[in-house]
Amino acid sequence: MNGSSSKRFWGKHLRKLSTSLPSYSPFSSNPSHGPRSNPLSSLRAFVLNRPKASFLLLLTILLITLISPVLNHHYRSSRYLGGGHRFVIILAANKGGGVMEWKNGKQWASERESVANKKHYSNKWGYHLEIKDMSTKKRYAHEWRESWEKVDIIKQTMRQYPKAEWFWWLDLHTYIMEPSISLQSHIFDHLSKVTYRDINIYNPLNITHPLSKKTHPFLTDIERSPVGDGKPESINLIVPQDCGGFNLGSFFIRRSEWSERLLDIWWDPVGYEQKHMEWEHKEQDALEYLYTNQPWIRASTAFIPQRMINSFPPGACAETPNDPRIFYSERDRDFLVNMAGCEWGRDCWAEMATYKKLSKKLNRSLWERWFGKK
Repeated sequence: MNGSSSKRFWGKHLRKLSTSLPSYSPFSSNPSHGPRSNPLSSLRAFVLNRPKASFLLLLTILLITLISPVLNHHYRSSRYLGGGHRFVIILAANKGGGVMEWKNGKQWASERESVANKKHYSNKWGYHLEIKDMSTKKRYAHEWRESWEKVDIIKQTMRQYPKAEWFWWLDLHTYIMEPSISLQSHIFDHLSKVTYRDINIYNPLNITHPLSKKTHPFLTDIERSPVGDGKPESINLIVPQDCGGFNLGSFFIRRSEWSERLLDIWWDPVGYEQKHMEWEHKEQDALEYLYTNQPWIRASTAFIPQRMINSFPPGACAETPNDPRIFYSERDRDFLVNMAGCEWGRDCWAEMATYKKLSKKLNRSLWERWFGKK
């Protein structure tokens, strides 16, 4: 090949090579850096070219989505990890059961919202949830004992869950406002700091405490102490107080010999037969009577500030409408609202819907806060 032929050959091939390279012009508004790849086209090509791999990837994503909540529940309920197995939530449902009066649509809707709220919370933290039918019925042949069932139901639930430690009773018209907070972090990881044993700290019933050695010489030092033995391990009952005394719309009881003894006496038909006409608030008044007259009960009873587990809405506790210890505070993000007494002149469903909406607003995710509806 002579010199001129060689130049023509290399010139031809260099031109072909240069035309296939990416071009760039400083005056072009859309410089070309070669063919751009479309993500959707790439994905479609991957699916078409590798159908088995695509199917396995999709199946993996689906399994993770389905299994994650289950794994989370088992993790949090595990004895050695989350510890949720220690707690049982007992929710009173179907109160009256339509026996005394027909239940209307709002009553059913309110009940559904309350049940869904407790299911969500118990699933999130690995707690047991026991929904108990509170329909009115004869417990014994000679008596109607409506509103006393919670004592007997707690005894039944303790038998159902022999490995559980703490049992949280909730009335139907309650709503957990802060589902992202566990019972452990809210109360039980620092029990002695959030409870008080000396009822004189807040004593709306004016119960004499502690009992004096002069009037009760037979008592032990612990029974005469205003704080019992002062150890959190000896707390077996946690009760909030409202303006009228003990409130059992939301309270905790621990499995123990002490608790079995208390429940047996509390549910005793003989005591009921003698005093039920005097006790307006039934099992609540009965517990107050036992606390007042049975010193051994005081030694293992602790009280908790009402707004920790039992905040009231406006309209409850009309005697003290401005007491900051009683009523729900949105600013402080109170844990739970108890719409106590809403059946008597208030709208239970309207209150339940209002607090549900507020809870949803307060617990929005970061994404919902930025891009959700205002």
